[in-house]
Amino acid sequence: MIKSYVLLVIGILLGLIITSSAWYYMKGDYTYQGSLIDPPVPAADFELIDQYGIPFRLSEQRGNVILIFFGYTNCPDVCPVTLSDFIVIKKQLGDQVESVKFVFITVDPERDGQEHLRNYLQRFDPEFIGLSGERAELEGIWKDYGVYQERKETGSAIGYLVDHTARVYAIDKSGNWRLTYPFGMETNKLLQDMKQLLKED
Repeated sequence: MIKSYVLLVIGILLGLIITSSAWYYMKGDYTYQGSLIDPPVPAADFELIDQYGIPFRLSEQRGNVILIFFGYTNCPDVCPVTLSDFIVIKKQLGDQVESVKFVFITVDPERDGQEHLRNYLQRFDPEFIGLSGERAELEGIWKDYGVYQERKETGSAIGYLVDHTARVYAIDKSGNWRLTYPFGMETNKLLQDMKQLLKED
């Protein structure tokens, strides 16, 4: 009798352990792949004009996940690679793609006007949002997001290059700055983070 009771208790305990484990697995406490900002901070708002002459205000994008990259159209390496990664991520988002915006903000406003940005982004995806403005207003945005940029003369036909921060910034659906990603982050990891952010209320 006692043996049967002990076996029954053990069986119940094992059942509870299995159920709890299954619940925890299904709940899936997600670990973000990028550098997580915890607790999240409200993303600094800004308004710039896109490559089609349309105003873009960050605070009006609530409900979407925003990926922001600061670069320039004469960039020989980091910028085209990052935009190519954006293409891959966008394609793999499937039906969720309408809720993710890909934003490219120039660090070279003297050369990256609307037309130049439009022609450049056409090579990647015309739906990517290219933003420029006067240097004075861009400097405030660069400062808010901790973006470094410095002009480097080359003595060549291109004139100069711009050293700049090469991170991608992720803003969640509530307008919070949640994550950053280093250059070269695997697209599948960034994609999984985007899908997780899209699940959040």
